[in-house]
Amino acid sequence: MQLDLGFAGLGLLIAISVGFGLLAHLVRKPSTPWLGPVAAIDWFAGGLFASEVVFARATVDEIQPIIDGLAFDEALLGGLIAGALVVVGARLLGGGRAADRPRAA
Repeated sequence: MQLDLGFAGLGLLIAISVGFGLLAHLVRKPSTPWLGPVAAIDWFAGGLFASEVVFARATVDEIQPIIDGLAFDEALLGGLIAGALVVVGARLLGGGRAADRPRAA
């Protein structure tokens, strides 16, 4: 079996990444307006890495489902790990919301 990522698999990974970025941005007001886009990019990178690098040699019998070359469950796991690390790290390093910080006079 050849795991070439097709347009449907790539589109699905992009859609899930954008959804995660929106969710990360809307759950609580972020400390930076870039939290959502950065979280989406990291979800995409983690999902792509897990699907196409870590599980690239796995066969159809070993992993299910495969959607147009995308190892779906593995992509979700890789994206969740990468995206969650970035969101939690941004929350811890960002020091809270921008609205909670004192303003300069």
